[in-house]
Amino acid sequence: MRNKNAAPKALRAYENVTLRERPELMKEAAAWFHGKWGVPEEAYLECMEACLNGESDYNWYLCLDGEKIVGGMGVIENDFHDRKDLAPNVCAVYTEEEYRCRGIAGRLLDLTVEDMRKKGISPLYLVTDHTGFYERYGWEFLCMVQGDGEPDMTRMYIHR
Repeated sequence: MRNKNAAPKALRAYENVTLRERPELMKEAAAWFHGKWGVPEEAYLECMEACLNGESDYNWYLCLDGEKIVGGMGVIENDFHDRKDLAPNVCAVYTEEEYRCRGIAGRLLDLTVEDMRKKGISPLYLVTDHTGFYERYGWEFLCMVQGDGEPDMTRMYIHR
């Protein structure tokens, strides 16, 4: 029998945080992103340490269900593509499969854009193979770019 006081998962409030707000999550977040994208954990740790040490205005954004990371993304200079002039990039956008279609990625995208805008950083860029998703959150298709070591071109979006 379901607990009458427990909020249904679709209605439960998730907590969106930045790495600067929760620096103790750095190692867990680096491992989580590595598990999703296969980029070496050390690369994530290096970017996250630069964020926390004030070497960069960029940040990492996490959605938590309790203390469990269920979604996340970061801002880095270049997300492994040939257009180095299109920077900075939102990267590593991911929501756990069982948490999708609940607005988690959209809220994190909005948080990321707003946080960067407060620091005077705009526009932002994003590479993806998805069509139709990012447009819902104010992103516009900009051009095709060549991913590092990728045989096919991929879509580049901009948020102004």
